[in-house]
Amino acid sequence: MTPKLNPADPAETRRGVMYGLLAYGGWGFVTIYFKAVAHIPALEVLAHRALWSFILLIAIVLVLGEARTILRVFRDWRTLLALVATATLVSINWLTFIWSVAHERVIQAALGYFMNPLVNVLLGALFLGERLRRWQVVSLFCALAGILAMTTLVGTVPWVSFILAFSFGLYGLIRKVARIGALGGLTVETLLMLPIAVGYVGWLMATHESHFAAGNGSDTILLVAAGIVTAVPLLWFAGAARRLKYTTVGFIQYIAPSLQFLLGWLLYKEPFGTMKFISFLLIWLGLAIFTWDALRRTRRR
Repeated sequence: MTPKLNPADPAETRRGVMYGLLAYGGWGFVTIYFKAVAHIPALEVLAHRALWSFILLIAIVLVLGEARTILRVFRDWRTLLALVATATLVSINWLTFIWSVAHERVIQAALGYFMNPLVNVLLGALFLGERLRRWQVVSLFCALAGILAMTTLVGTVPWVSFILAFSFGLYGLIRKVARIGALGGLTVETLLMLPIAVGYVGWLMATHESHFAAGNGSDTILLVAAGIVTAVPLLWFAGAARRLKYTTVGFIQYIAPSLQFLLGWLLYKEPFGTMKFISFLLIWLGLAIFTWDALRRTRRR
């Protein structure tokens, strides 16, 4: 059994911050990895991500002695049904992100993850009966104004952002009520993806369309590495979540989309004109209000 940690211990807090920085930094810089595999079809990358993630995760589960947690899921049909839904949602999220990086939509992807905390608040109000506070409503209106500005001024509907924000928001909503931890849940999710992933990889090999089996060593290594770039940040995040307050993790989470945004703008030279800046500014204002309100309530408590 995993020992219980004391969040008030300064040493544990420092470790938690380090794990949080590693996790969200990893999720930010993972854009570079998916840019390296941009020449490989997104579905093939997704299949290998599920395949190699499962192999790595099941090894970690066995080492940590968490196998019974996995087996219990298959005797609880409600949890299993929830994980079927979350496996579908995380597959959509992964596929959309892989596609967005390959098709020069990194800034749109970053926008989706900036929107995610606000989407979580909205989904909590709609499905969990959580009451929206005044400043949360203001933050949501700022984000909505930013999206409308992008649609009207820039002439682009940020559908990549919507898919990423809502698929991950719904994923978190369902996982919130599913009775399983982060590691066990992701392991079962990748297990549920496994038959389709293995079948698709096998079909690509049989039709000689596989980049994994094409004889290009760099592609083979990159596809195997998909499991590492998926599982390792999750383990860092688990280490952070166990040691830090929820509000602290909430602040650190902005590192990932910030890094993605900077990579898309500065490294990959995606267009970011004045009108798009105005749209982002409104959404960032909404996030600032949302974060200030959360911090204010935490201090009151």
